Amino acid sequence: MVLAGGRARRLGGADKPMVSVGGTSLLDRSIEACVGAGRTIVVGPHRATVHQVQHVREEPSYAGPLAALAAGVPWVRAPFMVVLAADLPFVRRETVAELLRRTAGSAIEGAVMLETQGRENPLFAAYRTAAVRRGIALTLAQHGLLAGLPIRVLTRSLALQHVPDVGGVSFDCDTWEAVALARACLKSKAG
Repeated sequence: MVLAGGRARRLGGADKPMVSVGGTSLLDRSIEACVGAGRTIVVGPHRATVHQVQHVREEPSYAGPLAALAAGVPWVRAPFMVVLAADLPFVRRETVAELLRRTAGSAIEGAVMLETQGRENPLFAAYRTAAVRRGIALTLAQHGLLAGLPIRVLTRSLALQHVPDVGGVSFDCDTWEAVALARACLKSKAG
């Protein structure tokens, strides 16, 4: 599941998932990291992509990542799900596979990428689908709604394993400076 419904305020309201980095949109980069999934769900406004995806919208629009996750989870049929933000220029299939391997191979409920600053990123993770469904139901029962709540309200109730970032794959493009840095890094790797 790729969450692509934010307002991108720090990018001046630009359509962040469609920003091109290294000749590919940020959205397609996140989708490509999940190639091989039984189903790819993109939560947010309908956008063109070269991949076959299921488009879903959170209600209300721009209600935040927790509401977006809740909008996408009914479409998940697999026992495990990957959740990625649509602004990860360096996300790789190998990293996604490692997150899934760690989640499937233990009694934990998810494996979450630990950013280089040591902070967990719940939008770069693999989860047991049943645990996410249970956590969403519990959060709804406690708060009455999901709109505007941080996703950590859900994830702090889950047994998670942290996966250290190797090679800067957790870098995200929240600002134009970050976009410029990602473009420069990918250009230097290509050249």
